[in-house]
Amino acid sequence: MVATIEEDLQMDASAPESPRTARELFDALPPLPGFRAEVIEGKLIVSPMGSPEHAWMAVALHDTLRPLAHERGWRGAPGLLNVCIAGPRDSLVPDYTLTPPACPRWGEGELLSSGLIMVAEIVSPGSVRVDREDKPRLYAVGRVPVYLLVDPIGETPGVTVFSDIKDGAYQTTTRVAMGSPITLPPPVDTKLDTSIFMA
Repeated sequence: MVATIEEDLQMDASAPESPRTARELFDALPPLPGFRAEVIEGKLIVSPMGSPEHAWMAVALHDTLRPLAHERGWRGAPGLLNVCIAGPRDSLVPDYTLTPPACPRWGEGELLSSGLIMVAEIVSPGSVRVDREDKPRLYAVGRVPVYLLVDPIGETPGVTVFSDIKDGAYQTTTRVAMGSPITLPPPVDTKLDTSIFMA
């Protein structure tokens, strides 16, 4: 009887530990084609990828900023990259990410937020609170210089730029109605015609 208990204890000791946090569970997930897995303020959130219109807006932004990125030696990607938020280690998948060529990483699969130039999110019916409230806070804590929020579903569709981080919060917020030009501040430092999101 004693031998059996000892064998059971040895088997338990050699078994892999179960994830104890949302981040540990995220790290253990296999690829989930067609889904977006994010850790937002300590919660694992798995949601379906956005609608075609959602994807087209991200691609329109990518296409518009591609010449600027090429000129400056940067890289842009619509909705494909995981970003680890420096500090809390939350993991987000922005709808668009603009990076320097040697952006620091967290492990193999995630870019470190403090090395990014800009991120953008496109609000969808299932992401209203997260994109409008949680992500501005997380991107500021993670020291992302510019956060562009495209909100086609608001009462008045619009585009908002968050910038000028101080004490872990964005100090400057600029909003325009969809279709109006908006300035993307340094380090991006360019004007964006937001009518690209209305096509």
